Amino acid sequence: MRLRVEGLESGYAKAQVLFGVDLEVEEGELVALLGANGAGKTTLLRTISGLLKPWKGRVELDGRDLQGLSPARRARLGLGHVPEGRQLFPLMSVEENLRLGAAFLAPGREGEGFARAYALFPRLAERRRQLAGTLSGGEQQMLAIARALMGFPRILLVDEPSLGLSPRLAEEVLLALRRVAEEGVGVLLVEQNVALSLEVAGRAYVMEHGRIVLKGSATDLLQDPRVREAYLSL
Repeated sequence: MRLRVEGLESGYAKAQVLFGVDLEVEEGELVALLGANGAGKTTLLRTISGLLKPWKGRVELDGRDLQGLSPARRARLGLGHVPEGRQLFPLMSVEENLRLGAAFLAPGREGEGFARAYALFPRLAERRRQLAGTLSGGEQQMLAIARALMGFPRILLVDEPSLGLSPRLAEEVLLALRRVAEEGVGVLLVEQNVALSLEVAGRAYVMEHGRIVLKGSATDLLQDPRVREAYLSL
């Protein structure tokens, strides 16, 4: 399955944020989307997942135009979204939060989803009866990712998963996302930690002021002097 974004323009009210964005993510690859705060990365993910209506351009999933489809319909077609800020239900248990991610699955697949989530994040299995609001920041992020995976997405959008985490936990979460990609899910990762993102990603795009200004393999971008000067302080 392939996610394809072509000529995408979007924004809020009369404030345009995205200007002709082109981007692709193939099934089974991890692609990083890099850029400073305010570059338009979150707006792009929200437009892809249907939370924002595009002004112009196309979002395609496996060749199907998603124009006019609700976020729920896009999820059923295989598009998952882990939003910035986790957006968990704090007074519900880990297990209950996960079950919400499987709400539209056939009953027989829920158990498979739990097994997958707990294999990826064993800590969640240990805390499955614990309220989500009492988890550590790292555990909450793991839960947000696991909840999205309960729907068995083929393409997963992940927005700032390391925000507020220690370097050790940030690395743990991003390595888990690489394992998700290795299992065949396409992952589009928005992340402020540029060095770590380029370590786990295969390809990357750099966004500035709502436009893609650089793209290429993670290795090439890691060595690009523009990236090193702007984001790596090297």
